[in-house]
Amino acid sequence: MSGARGSALAVLRGQIERIETSEAAHHRDRVALGHPEVDQALQGGLARAAIHEVFCEGRHGTAATGFITGLAGRVTARRPLLWVRQDFSDVEAGALSMNGLAELGLDPRHVVMVRAADVESALRTSADALACDALGAVVLELWGETKQFDLVASRKLTLAAQASGVTGLLLRMAANPLPSTAETRWMLRAAHSPPGPTSKPAALWSAWGAPCFDAELVRNRHGPVGRWIMEWKCDECLFSEPSPYPQPVAAAPAHRSHPAGFLSDRRRAS
Repeated sequence: MSGARGSALAVLRGQIERIETSEAAHHRDRVALGHPEVDQALQGGLARAAIHEVFCEGRHGTAATGFITGLAGRVTARRPLLWVRQDFSDVEAGALSMNGLAELGLDPRHVVMVRAADVESALRTSADALACDALGAVVLELWGETKQFDLVASRKLTLAAQASGVTGLLLRMAANPLPSTAETRWMLRAAHSPPGPTSKPAALWSAWGAPCFDAELVRNRHGPVGRWIMEWKCDECLFSEPSPYPQPVAAAPAHRSHPAGFLSDRRRAS
């Protein structure tokens, strides 16, 4: 490694360390998500003016999109949201539905969609958008592994967010986490969503339930990590602990022994 390159890397590491340990970052404005345990781990809520990463496997892309929509709804505070996608995202994950965003509580009139030709264009667009303090949040959606999103690119996004007060939300599908300057990093999976309450027993299994997410916080700069089931309340536009299943659960017949004992009896009989 040349001396100039080594010096540049040392300067970069020092700048990243200052970002990580900045007291301003620790005390910046936070917005409660609604889930008590999650908000406690986040020291009061999700930090605004920061970058947050949400990773998922490709098959959980729809759930991750819903989760990051919920995060955006909490931090935008009725200000415009810019959503940056790569051109081929519609092929991989399907086009975003404005009706779907509305059902999740996000006003489509405040959403601006940008389709980028490649990763470089998506990163440039996101950095420019994060520097615009008229926005509430910027969502950057990237598919697959990409060498363009490195520590330098992550630092640029973080500095832009800190300067403007705009929150950056990175949706990374089918990608492995790499070192970055993100405030938080989540691993997102779909969770079981029981059907909602209904007065008609025949309609029980067709009733829509509230969206539920298996959210694992694997990186948290100023608090602990953890894993929770988070339910999204579309009407209130906040997360919560999962609601108890509204329908009664059938009890085991009184004359039947415990399943484990029954299995042991079967084994002894055989």
